[in-house]
Amino acid sequence: CQSTAMHDQQFLTDAELALLPDHLEHWKKSHPACGVLALVAEASKAQIPVLQSLCQGQNIPLAGAIFPRLIHGNSLIEQGMWLICFEHAPRFKLISGFSHDTAADTASILASLTPQLAPRRQTLFMLFDAMVPHIGSLLDGLYLELADRVSYIGLNAGSESFQPLPCLFDNRQIVGNGLLWLLLDVPHGAVIAHGYHSQAPLVTASSTEGNAIVSIDWQPAFQVYQLLVKTRYGIELTPENFYQYAAHFPFGILRANEESLVRIPVAVREDGALLCVGEIPSNAVLALLHAPDPGSDETIDQLVSRLPARPGQPLLTFYCAGRRLHLQATGQDELVMLQQRSGATELFGALTLGEIGHDSNWGYPVFHNGAIVCCPWS
Repeated sequence: CQSTAMHDQQFLTDAELALLPDHLEHWKKSHPACGVLALVAEASKAQIPVLQSLCQGQNIPLAGAIFPRLIHGNSLIEQGMWLICFEHAPRFKLISGFSHDTAADTASILASLTPQLAPRRQTLFMLFDAMVPHIGSLLDGLYLELADRVSYIGLNAGSESFQPLPCLFDNRQIVGNGLLWLLLDVPHGAVIAHGYHSQAPLVTASSTEGNAIVSIDWQPAFQVYQLLVKTRYGIELTPENFYQYAAHFPFGILRANEESLVRIPVAVREDGALLCVGEIPSNAVLALLHAPDPGSDETIDQLVSRLPARPGQPLLTFYCAGRRLHLQATGQDELVMLQQRSGATELFGALTLGEIGHDSNWGYPVFHNGAIVCCPWS
C-alpha cells in the first residue's frame, strides 16, 4: 500500500467553484496517483455532481460526505467544501444498504476492509450516515476482529434536521444508510474529548430499540427524562422545544472504566421513546450529564495533552453539532483556544453528528455525542 501522505487542502465557497477545475488539474499533474477527500456543507450539496464529474474527467478517485457546516478559519461556515488531496489515493470503500443486523453488517465491512490492510499500522477513518442506528455495535464488532491493527477515527455525516439524507459519496454515487471507510497511513489515529460529567441519580434504560430509549426504570422514557430535567433545572420539556433543550442535558452511558459515553436525545417519538444519535444498550446504567460550562477550557486541555507534539501543522478537527447548540457563541471560543494551545497553523474539518475516537485507557474505538475530535496532518 502506497503512502497516503496529504499533499494539500483547499477550501472553496460556492462562489469559488469556478476554481475547482484548476485545483484538480494542478493536483493531478503534480501527483498522478492522487485522490481527494471532500467535506461538503449541507447547503452546498447541489455542487457534488459537479465535483464528481470533474474528478471523473481527471481520473481522480473521490470520497466524501455532507455535514451541517464546515470548520474554516476558526469559524463554522454554512456553505462551501473542503478538498483534501492525498499524494497517493487511499484505499477506500463506500458501503450502503445496511440491513441493521449487526453481525451481517460487520461482516460486510470486514469483507471489504480486511484484504486492504497493510502490514504496518494504519488509521481506519470512518464516515457513517448519522441515521445508522447501530454504530456502537458495529465498532464493537470491528474491534473484536481488528483490535489494534489499526487506529480509529470517525464521525457522522448528514443533516442537523436528523431527517434521512444521502450523505456519503464517491465519484459516481451519493448514498445513505451506510459507511465510507478510508485507510490512511497515519499511525496515531485521533484524540477525542467531551468534558461532560455524570451526576446523580442513576437510572436504567429498561427497554431500548437500537438508538431509541423506550423506557427508563420501567416507565415511559420521555416522562422520566422530563422529570429529571424539571427536578434539576426547572425546565418544562415538550416535544416542540425538545431539541432546543436536550443538547444541554444529555445522558451518559456509564462504563466499567468510569468513563461516560455521551448520548444526546434529539427527538421524541409519538410513543414517548427518546431518539438518540447512537444506540443505547438494553439495561444500560444512565446518568444525566453536566455539560461543559461556557468558557471552560477543560475539554481543550484534555485534547491538547493527548495530541502528538507536532505544532506548526494543520489540525483536522470535527466539532459536534449538539455541543455547538449547547455552547452557542462560546463554541467559537473553543475553536480559537484549540488552535492557540495546539500550535496548529489552521483548523479544518466539519460540524458533525456523532464522533469516534480512541478510548483514553484501552485504545478502543468509542462513539460519543457532544465531543471534539482532532488529528494532526502533515
